Amino acid sequence: MESGRPQRGIVNPSSFRVAWISNLGSIRPHAWDALAKPLAYPFLEWNWLRTLELSQSTALETGWLPHHLTIWSGDRLVAAAPLYIKGHSAGEFVFDHVWADVAQRLNISYFPKLVGMSPFTPMIGYRFLMAPDVDETEMTHLMVTAIDDLCRRVGLGGVSFLFVDPSWGQRMRDFGFQKWQHLSFAWTNRRFRTFDDYLGRFNSNQRRNIKRERQAMKRQDITIEVYTGGDIPAEFIPRMYSFYESTNQKFGPWGCHYLNRSFFEMVGARFSDRLLMVAAFENHNRRLPVGMSFLVRKNDRLYGRYWGSRHEISMLHFNVCYYTPIEWAISNGIQYFDPGAGGAHKIRRGFEVVPNYSLHRFSDERLQRIMNQHIDAINRLEGEQADKLNRQLPLAKK
Repeated sequence: MESGRPQRGIVNPSSFRVAWISNLGSIRPHAWDALAKPLAYPFLEWNWLRTLELSQSTALETGWLPHHLTIWSGDRLVAAAPLYIKGHSAGEFVFDHVWADVAQRLNISYFPKLVGMSPFTPMIGYRFLMAPDVDETEMTHLMVTAIDDLCRRVGLGGVSFLFVDPSWGQRMRDFGFQKWQHLSFAWTNRRFRTFDDYLGRFNSNQRRNIKRERQAMKRQDITIEVYTGGDIPAEFIPRMYSFYESTNQKFGPWGCHYLNRSFFEMVGARFSDRLLMVAAFENHNRRLPVGMSFLVRKNDRLYGRYWGSRHEISMLHFNVCYYTPIEWAISNGIQYFDPGAGGAHKIRRGFEVVPNYSLHRFSDERLQRIMNQHIDAINRLEGEQADKLNRQLPLAKK
């Protein structure tokens, strides 16, 4: 969906009907995807979100209760927002504990709250879904009014939209939402034609380091291969789930262990046209991968999601999560690669820090006033940290 100046639509505003739904199964896939598929961002599409529901990854039991907002004109879906009622902040990758702590000190109810994001997806792109022939400002006002009414009726502590589309987030400030800056990482294809072109960005020391990390696979008798769509072997899916489990276990209570085996099995079948897997094999045993990464592609964008390995292999993570996907991206016209959540080690692999934003509006005026008073200073510090990290990019001098 192209974002720009809102245009006057052809849909009659008097015909709009608001409906809250608890699962996407009540909406026809093509009706939802008529709004979601024009976006560059794949994680608001019907198959992805519905698979989360069917697998019970998003459910009352996990603390992610689906409560989606839909707007109808007659029997036509003209706008929608994937939303979840939550009693905790886990799995969001936006650490709002500071605001929950302030609320507790003031005896303000912070939970339950309403969250808009693609669950467990720390990647930029969330926004309201809208048909191209509606007035965006008018429709946004209607949707925000419906959300405010829900917060009052149910007694929600507020609403947050996470990892938002930057241009949409800027417009949402007109509706009283405060913008909080965070840090993400992204690789941009700077007209690279080969992997050597990508290496050419780095200074000589880092070029040697990357070559050495790549050669580590050969020294350990590891071969890495890329599989896409229908070429992904069926046995890779349960293997990927076991890797996902073991990786999350390493992080203990800080892991994001919400997805189950059913999710991986279903998404492998229902979302296969978007999937890419990078598999590492020990050459003496080519039957099953010893390590894998799981990525999602849409048009010229690539998103890194999950990874894991059967045992520790030096430099495997960098190769299956960064170098091989970058090499594949260059060969397949990918312009933007979001590697997902993670640390500053991405800087040394050419991923730059980019801002991501969350939007917040609390039901209690006192808590909102405190955020309003301090958020500019918080955002300024985040911006300074981003600049500091980007100055560490080991690039060749021009």
